[in-house]
Amino acid sequence: MKNYILQLSLIFVIAVFISQFSIAQKNKAILDSLEKIAGSQKDSALVQTYNELTWQYRMVDRDKAINYGNLAIATAGKINYKKGIAQAYNDLGIIFFDKENYDSAIVLYNHSLEIRKQLKDDKGQAKLYNKIGIVFQKEGLFEKALDNQFNALSLFENTKDKTGVSYSLNNIGIINQNMGLYKEAIRYQERSIIIKEEIGDKYGLAGSYVNIANNYLNIRDFSKSAFYYQKAINMCRALGDKEYLSNALNNYGGQFLATGNADKAIPLIKESYLLRDSLGDTKGMVSCMNNLAEAYLQKKMYDTAEAILNKALDKGKNAVNCNPEINKVYSSLSKLYEEKGDPGKALSMFKLYASTKDSLYTDELSQKFAEQETRYKTLEKENVIQQQQFALTRKNYFIIGITALLLLGGLLGYSYYKRYKLRQEKKLQLEIMMQQELSVKAVLQAEENERKRIAGELHDGVGQMMSVARMNLSVFESELNFTSDGQKSNYEKIAGLIDDSCKEIRSISHQMMPNALLRSGLAGAVKDFIDKIDGRILKINLHTEGLNERLDSNVESVLYRVLQECVNNVIKHSGANMLDISLIKDADGIAATIEDNGKGFELKKNSSVDGIGLKNVRARIEYLKGTVEFNTAPGKGTLVAIHVPVV
Repeated sequence: MKNYILQLSLIFVIAVFISQFSIAQKNKAILDSLEKIAGSQKDSALVQTYNELTWQYRMVDRDKAINYGNLAIATAGKINYKKGIAQAYNDLGIIFFDKENYDSAIVLYNHSLEIRKQLKDDKGQAKLYNKIGIVFQKEGLFEKALDNQFNALSLFENTKDKTGVSYSLNNIGIINQNMGLYKEAIRYQERSIIIKEEIGDKYGLAGSYVNIANNYLNIRDFSKSAFYYQKAINMCRALGDKEYLSNALNNYGGQFLATGNADKAIPLIKESYLLRDSLGDTKGMVSCMNNLAEAYLQKKMYDTAEAILNKALDKGKNAVNCNPEINKVYSSLSKLYEEKGDPGKALSMFKLYASTKDSLYTDELSQKFAEQETRYKTLEKENVIQQQQFALTRKNYFIIGITALLLLGGLLGYSYYKRYKLRQEKKLQLEIMMQQELSVKAVLQAEENERKRIAGELHDGVGQMMSVARMNLSVFESELNFTSDGQKSNYEKIAGLIDDSCKEIRSISHQMMPNALLRSGLAGAVKDFIDKIDGRILKINLHTEGLNERLDSNVESVLYRVLQECVNNVIKHSGANMLDISLIKDADGIAATIEDNGKGFELKKNSSVDGIGLKNVRARIEYLKGTVEFNTAPGKGTLVAIHVPVV
């Protein structure tokens, strides 16, 4: 099987080589023919040939292409052949756009646009507005991009150019998508698709299907995004368009990941990876590997996911402009190690994720700063070889470049100030939270100390006095001569009241400061507390797990008070005859549930639970940095779920 695959791969490589060699030979023949013809031409015919050579050399030798473009401008200028000049500026603009020299591209497009306006060439103007809009979109200047695209759309509509209209609508949709206006983007993409389907533009439809599917995915309308991804995939396969096909497959796989269906995502992402590998698209390959690892992570195949992510990291680090993809890989690795139970590595990867994410904005600014400087130097060099038209604008370019540098410097300064301000605000918030925590701790500690003091006073003071009174009363019993049964009965009632008072005082003092909590910990104290409750009134089932070792005394005390408050609330208010209490300690912390079969109550939405007792429960659990949830409804009993992390 492996040999068969290798043979197929070899055949594919040979076929591609032969195809590219044939194309190269054909292009060389065309270029040689055009250069030969140019030697015998003059005036407008020569300008047209120079423009054709500019276009043909565009993908072969950019320096030669630029040289022929300049020759076309110079030759056309001598005979005032404006159409030829406009075409030369247009073609040179495309070349500089391909070089990612966007400032030069805009200048050249604008030169061509001014001439097209003089010639009243509406269709030519529309195409230039479209190209200028695309440049501004690349630079992130979305408002300018939209203005130019709407100008293009208006002119294409006036000239009844359906193809132009469809592409302008598509570009406006993409700009809205870049701005996060996904529903608006869908509206324009739908209009573009209708026209492309009408005119049978299959290549344009493939791109539009992918774009509209991405927008539906962003608003989580999975049925519509799946519909358009499938249409895009089918059309791309029919056309042999690898680039859009790889994009559609990877994004469609991402949709299945978002819905938790890793098995359907994996084959789509793998196919996308192979396509991008054949295209030499490293950024796309890293994106695919990250999605593939996410799929295996969902399937709990941690070793496979880890191997893929490490491979993605190596590939991304050796590639250019792959920082956003590397940032996502660090995030996935952090999630992986967290699920594997390796908090040290998870934290390390999260720090790398946070640092790379934080640097992306700074890196982008620095990159733009460097690009502006490079563009200016490039313009300065090009102006030497350009004709007089370029020389006249040199001063303007210098001013634009310096202004852009100053603006970027201002942005960097403002960014640093904002980040400094955010750090200070975060520091202040942490200090406030610390003070609030200390305040709550002091209140709870004071409350506990007061409980201890009152319990001690009751036990050692009032309790002892009552015990002495009972002893003295017993002494008097032997000395008294009861003259009737009624007197003896009254005496026994008094003695019984004193005995009951002694028991009540002892019970209250033990509840306020239970000895069982001091002796045996939380589980023992809770058991001792519920053992004193009459089972005929309320049957209580207690389940404890993982509490063999003692907890922090503060945690034990707070949890005991919370459970005591919850049980008292059940006795007083619920009318229940059955109560289940569960106390479980594991690696994540302590989980406690208190569930009764009582009458329940109405739990208002978007508000805290009424009642001082339950507010105290919330305050105590929040002090321990835990959570408490109430699940209840009239006639359905009440469930209190508590979770407290243990440090």
